[in-house]
Amino acid sequence: MTTARTATKQDTAFRQSLSHGSLGLALLDIERAHQGTGSWQAVHHLLAAIGPLIGGDEANLFLGAPAMAYVLHLAAADTDRYAGALHTLDQIVATHTQRRLKAAHARIDQGKPTSFAEYDLLRGLTGLGVLLLRRAPGGAELKGILKYLVRLTEPLPGPSGRTLPGWWVWHSPVNLGTPTPGGHANAGLAHGVTGPLALLSLAKLGGITVPGHQDAMLRICRWLDQIQHSDRHGTRWPRWVTETTAVPAYPTTPSWCYGTPGLARTQQLAAMALDDPHRRRMAERALLYCLADPLQLDQLTDRGLCHGIGGLLRVVQRVAQDADEPRAFTDRLSQLSRRFLAAGSPTATGFLEGAAGAMLTFQNAKAGSAPASDWDACLLLI
Repeated sequence: MTTARTATKQDTAFRQSLSHGSLGLALLDIERAHQGTGSWQAVHHLLAAIGPLIGGDEANLFLGAPAMAYVLHLAAADTDRYAGALHTLDQIVATHTQRRLKAAHARIDQGKPTSFAEYDLLRGLTGLGVLLLRRAPGGAELKGILKYLVRLTEPLPGPSGRTLPGWWVWHSPVNLGTPTPGGHANAGLAHGVTGPLALLSLAKLGGITVPGHQDAMLRICRWLDQIQHSDRHGTRWPRWVTETTAVPAYPTTPSWCYGTPGLARTQQLAAMALDDPHRRRMAERALLYCLADPLQLDQLTDRGLCHGIGGLLRVVQRVAQDADEPRAFTDRLSQLSRRFLAAGSPTATGFLEGAAGAMLTFQNAKAGSAPASDWDACLLLI
């Protein structure tokens, strides 16, 4: 009986996963329905099979009620489609956000280090902020998340007596097999402080700010400047920093989640929000150096969004939309498309690492094409 219950719980979580399960597949069906190449009936059929939604502490932008709200928001677009369900979900998300904010502020008040699950894009308050920026941009909950992110950037005392960045986590990086005794400060977009910087930047570009907003952005930017490394391969950033080292020191996979592309797009957005032309040029040059380095590009061996060529393709498209010289990036799309087709097809079907995300990216890979929905908002690219 325990095994059966465990299997049922796992099945429920899989269906409600935006990363790997049915909700991620729905993003592809929604995009096709908006473009007229698919049917809304297929969307309805897939969403109807999701089942009762996860709404406890484990719920986040990529799982459960918030993930469903994100998917339905994209499906609804500017219509009254799913209006009743979205109204209910908005209330659930608001309550959930308030509860998590209370716990996060209590942790800061105690001077304890944070965790990915508290603040990051995939599981934390930054991800909920992505949803609220679209569902309730004028609401108290989004303002609450932005105020929390301001506090997150303020230094905390470390165990050795020296101050540490407020986003210093007590644990090791996720699924990377590298212990970091004493914790680490993560720079990636998926789990690191680049996610909060992107959300703060997008909110500011949308005219939504809180006290200390710009100072918080500048603190993150200065930290990224301190850890960046420049050489003949261009400018890049380590995945994370411990009290004794930065990992890695050499050019790493140019992925959305941890590599130069995600950090470059985020700093482009931050530069636009801060009216900082120097940072904007630096960020765009960093991505161009990356695109010109076959040693970096050859490390992308699959088509996925998170770790593969698909994520790089999508970042390049979004950077091009805001670049001073868009053609410097759009001229690279045909080369990247060839690499995409030559890369291995994902064995999984899902969004973040599977075929659905790869197909979403590639269907708009040509210069001048654009998706019908902002499906990549959950990647903090727009």
